[in-house]
Amino acid sequence: MPPPMRELTFGYSPCPNDTFAFHALTFGLLDTPVRIAPVLLDIEELNRRAHHGEFDLTKLSVGAFAAVGTGYRLLRSGAALGHGVGPLVVTRTPMSLTEAVSGPVAIPGRETTAYRLLRLAAPQLEQVVEMRYDRILQAVSSGHVHAGLIIHESRFTYAEHGLHKAIDLGDWWERDTNLPVPLAGICARADLSADVVAEVERAIRASVQYAFDHPDASREYVRANAQELSNAVCAQHIALYVNEHSLDIGDDGMRAIARLTDAHEP
Repeated sequence: MPPPMRELTFGYSPCPNDTFAFHALTFGLLDTPVRIAPVLLDIEELNRRAHHGEFDLTKLSVGAFAAVGTGYRLLRSGAALGHGVGPLVVTRTPMSLTEAVSGPVAIPGRETTAYRLLRLAAPQLEQVVEMRYDRILQAVSSGHVHAGLIIHESRFTYAEHGLHKAIDLGDWWERDTNLPVPLAGICARADLSADVVAEVERAIRASVQYAFDHPDASREYVRANAQELSNAVCAQHIALYVNEHSLDIGDDGMRAIARLTDAHEP
């Protein structure tokens, strides 16, 4: 066993998929020298803080990779990508994507993967209103905005707000590329040594595997951070976003990340 390393700061989201996947690492349940100090923040806040290299380890939207540049390097474990996991555009009444983006669209941040996908699918998009992801459904249903770009658990609850899906951007991406939807990855700050990064990558993979092997172990941690989400929505969220790509991105996943990162926006 290598000598103990210093405690590393790790920024990830309070969403059920992250608290489920990183529970074992957070609470020291693994046989690993890696010790972390978790900081739970909204994904767009994590994207912003990465510009200043605030955390040793951080979750980052694939849509933010280009802006963050060489300050962080992607790990192959802990990622959020897959099939059927893409963001949605929702509206108060049924309409096409072209109609949906003809007015102000609420978005969960300009560096989110969701916004990058929307820009690629709807290059005519002009008016956006940034807000925290969990406020978008109410903004649409109240008429504050014309449409909303939703992520995370909102894809399971938008119908409860009487809203309609204009497009599933994940489906759009998969049809166009035949690749999984690359939402986010875990990244290590570039100044960490190769040995430390290798240990971290192994530890995150082990944490995800522990979650798969002991699915009830993180229940209290997940519930403590899920706020008003029901148990059913938490379970749906975890089942959708924590998958084989969370253990290892895989070759298709790496191709998907490269495709999205290199895609030309209008």
